[in-house]
This record gives sequence, structure tokens and C-alpha cells, in this order.
Amino acid sequence: MDSESVLSRRLKPLRRTGVPDTAAESLKTVSLDALHRELGAKMVPFAGYSMPVNYPLGVLKEHLQTRAEAGLFDVSHMGQAELVGEDVAEALETLVPGDIRSLKPGQVRYTLLLNDAGGIIDDLMVTRPAESGMENILYLVVNAACKDGDFKHIADKLVGRANLKRRDSAALLALQGPKSAAVLDQIMPGVSSMDFMTSRMVIWEGMAVRLSRSGYTGEDGYEISIEADAAERFARVLLTHSEVQPIGLGARDSLRLEAGLYLYGSDINITTTPVEASLTWVIGKRRRDEGGFPGAVEILGQVASGALRKRIGIRPLGRAPARGQTEIQNKDGDAIGKITSGGFGPSVNGPIAMGYVEMPFSTVGTPLTLIVRGHPMPAEVAKLPFVRHRYFKP
Repeated sequence: MDSESVLSRRLKPLRRTGVPDTAAESLKTVSLDALHRELGAKMVPFAGYSMPVNYPLGVLKEHLQTRAEAGLFDVSHMGQAELVGEDVAEALETLVPGDIRSLKPGQVRYTLLLNDAGGIIDDLMVTRPAESGMENILYLVVNAACKDGDFKHIADKLVGRANLKRRDSAALLALQGPKSAAVLDQIMPGVSSMDFMTSRMVIWEGMAVRLSRSGYTGEDGYEISIEADAAERFARVLLTHSEVQPIGLGARDSLRLEAGLYLYGSDINITTTPVEASLTWVIGKRRRDEGGFPGAVEILGQVASGALRKRIGIRPLGRAPARGQTEIQNKDGDAIGKITSGGFGPSVNGPIAMGYVEMPFSTVGTPLTLIVRGHPMPAEVAKLPFVRHRYFKP
């Protein structure tokens, strides 16, 4: 998920040069802005917001903290909305390939917003609330840089069938890591029993808070939608626990890359189809049989006959990382693709990357050559994810 533009390209120069005052003045702020600065965060412009890239702990230690204990992320720049209508699931299925009608109350599903050519407009999370009185509502979370366009697209396409109500007054936090359930259960007793990709409303200090057992690090954890004026108070409660540290966008990027998860605008975009992106699994069986989603002819044709290229994991065989847009060659020196995300994986203690190659070169173990700053570097196709997912699945 994460519509954030490519961190390896956009955040690196900002760490060197800082943010010009004129640029900073035009940025939006999240509800935890004052807390981030109090905690010593390095703030950078990101998807139109001033966001923390790291704290004094540093990106490497923040990454390892999340893998070992728990990390608190502010993802309030992402878009939240409710889609309301009598046949809301059926309506949304005209825009996405996922089986939304089969969602049970309290379930969460990852899916894709597609254009008519089968390209990916965005990836998003869809929840069917379990609470009484919300039977005709779906709760949506979309990526930050895409949210205005996404919401307009959904509202325009579903006019007369469903109404989209933005929830710009809500903050969104993510508590991720193997100790996140134990910490959150002390604040909201009983939430540790939630299954992965489920959601429930919990009352905290007299207010309704939506919890989803999900996240974008490959670890167990929760995403917490809470009214903006209560977000700082809730974050401070979480940070009183010794197992929890604040984590910035830098570690969020390396965590999701190790987990083999997508960065919208880099690994997936309107030029990639679900089949090319190795996301065929999001297309429900009924949807494959019935079609009825944008780009169905193109996509189902690729499901049946195969695509010309495929997203793969890549392990450079040296110590130097290969960044996005690095050319990938076969052993004969022919260009066969490009890296879309790359960097250092702290948990695997080495460089890792993802990218697209022509289908004949997509088998795990296939030797590759990466052209890094004009020099060839050996690599090979690697199995994804680079680290095992540790979602809670009893």
C-alpha cells in the first residue's frame, strides 16, 4: 500500500539540504506534528505534508526496534472515508477486482482501484464494519498522495449508487511489532484476541476508536483510527510503554521493502496490471468468473495466458544497494527490466530490491546484472518476502 512517492529518491536529498522555509510554509501538518518535533523528529515534506523521516534513534535502530518490540507510526496523511449506499459492496465492485460482497462484518480486505486498461490507480484497504447501524457502509483507507484523486474518482463513478464521506477529522496511527498486541491490550483489554485483517470499534476514554489488525511492516500490529484532537493523548499513552518507540518514514520504507510490500508510485502504478505485479491473488474467484471490473478483459487475459513481465525480489550479491530505476540485464548484457524499490535491509544485513523483468527471467535463482552508477553488479532473483511475515493468524 503506501502511496508515498519513492523514499529512496525523495527523502535522501532532503536529509542533506533540509526544507526551505517557503516550502515548509505550504505543507499540511498532521495532528501529531507538535509531538514529533518534541520527540526530536527530522521533518521532511512528503505527499504534501510535513512528516517525520526519523527520530534521534535513527532509521537503522527504528527498523530493528519494530522487528524486535513495537514501533509507533503516524500515518495520518493517508486518506480515510466511508462509502455509504444500499448496495455499497456491489457498487464498489465496479471499480475494484476484489470480492467485496463476501466481506463479513468486521473483515478487512486489500484491493486495487483500477482504470479501464487494467492499470492500478491505487491500492487500498476496505473494511465492512461490524457495528449495528453500519450495514450499508464500507470504511476505506487510501494512499496519501493519491487520496484526492481517489476520492473524486470513486464519488464520480458511483454517483447515484453510493455517497463518499471523507473522514479528514480522523488521525491514523500504526502500532507495529511483536509486542504491539500485549501493549495495546493493556490500554484496550481484549484486542489481542483480534484476528489478522479484522476490525472493531473500541471505546477509549468515552470515544469510539476503530482498530484494524493490519499494517505495512510484515509484523503483527494494528492501525488505529482516532479523532485528531485525541490522537496526541493516545500516542503519549502508548509511548509510556518501554516497548514502544516512535518510528519515521525511513524505517517504514525499509520494513515494507523487506516484507515484499508495494510502494504505490514505484512498484505499482497505472502502467502495471495486477498480474504483472504478482497481485493476481486479489482477484476473487467469483470476480474471475464474472468479470465486471475495470480492465477485466486485459487482466483476465493475462491470468489465462501470462503477462510479459513480472515483479520479482532481487538480492544484489555485493554490499552496495541498487536504487529505483536501476537497469537490470541478463547474463548476455541485454536490458530485461528495472528496479522499482531498493535499499539496505537491516534485518537481512544486506542490500535488497524489487523490480520488473521479462517473464523468462523471473525464476528464483536466475542470475542478473544490475547497472549501478554505470558499473555492472551481480545479483539474482530472490524469493519474496525477504523476511517472514509474522501476522497474527491463530
